[in-house]
Amino acid sequence: MVKRHNYQQNAEMNITPFVDVMLVLLIIFMVAAPLATVDVPVDLPSNAATPSPPPTDPVYVSVQADGLLFVQEQEIALSQLQAQILGITSGDRETRLFLRGDQAVDYGTLMRVMNTLQKAGYTRISLVASEELEP
Repeated sequence: MVKRHNYQQNAEMNITPFVDVMLVLLIIFMVAAPLATVDVPVDLPSNAATPSPPPTDPVYVSVQADGLLFVQEQEIALSQLQAQILGITSGDRETRLFLRGDQAVDYGTLMRVMNTLQKAGYTRISLVASEELEP
């Protein structure tokens, strides 16, 4: 007697080679995309305007380790800070203020000073730090 084998044809598509090709294309595009953003050489016109000079008389607000507050070199209370800064800057709220805080000053104290300045309308506040880095 002859045995018959029933072979069923697999109707599923094998997507493994397709996924391999897509991943290779993805890697190629990821590598090539940054190379496609080359700067276009442009001959820019010269600027006739002179750059604005740095402020000749910067406004410093300093907080010492013991919490004492100084504007320029004059000691003041936190409640007087807004009035003092408004007087020094002649009400110009675009003036850049330089905030100097001692290393020992806690974060809350420094934030109270910054919030007081921001409530007065001064948003250009720069923090001053020493250039020396501790090991």
